[in-house]
Amino acid sequence: MHIEYIKAITERYSRLGYTPYKWYEADSPPPFAPLKKPLSESRIGVLSTSGAYAVGQTAYYYKDDSSTRAIPKTTPKDRIHFSHITENYLENPRRDPACMVPTDALRQLEEEGVIGEVADDIFSCMGGIYSQRRVREELAPALLETYRAQNVDAVFLIPM
Repeated sequence: MHIEYIKAITERYSRLGYTPYKWYEADSPPPFAPLKKPLSESRIGVLSTSGAYAVGQTAYYYKDDSSTRAIPKTTPKDRIHFSHITENYLENPRRDPACMVPTDALRQLEEEGVIGEVADDIFSCMGGIYSQRRVREELAPALLETYRAQNVDAVFLIPM
């Protein structure tokens, strides 16, 4: 199914009474950081922007929620739920949470030696944050600190 994401979000924000969404445009390319060791020896952090949370955790609220949820990598997929400002895009994740939080596939990559290991917690945020300032000043620094504390070598991003 083809979805015109930018058009749909623009229309949704308009219906909700928000000011027109200002899509982020980088003023320079991100810095390139090569891995310092092979992937098979690397500790991998994971970030899903799907608004995933584990049963027992608080769901996301919708406007500018820049918080994160730590989902233990051992969490069964039937214990993973979603809340996100773009609810209409959650049909597939709700049917199969592994498309946004692939805990089984990540464990398999560990077992096969493709990656060294996945950090103990998989992190989730609500990727539809309206405030670019909050992403830059709150979410990104908090995630960087979290991944540094997990001693990860690289982060696997699963965007929704």
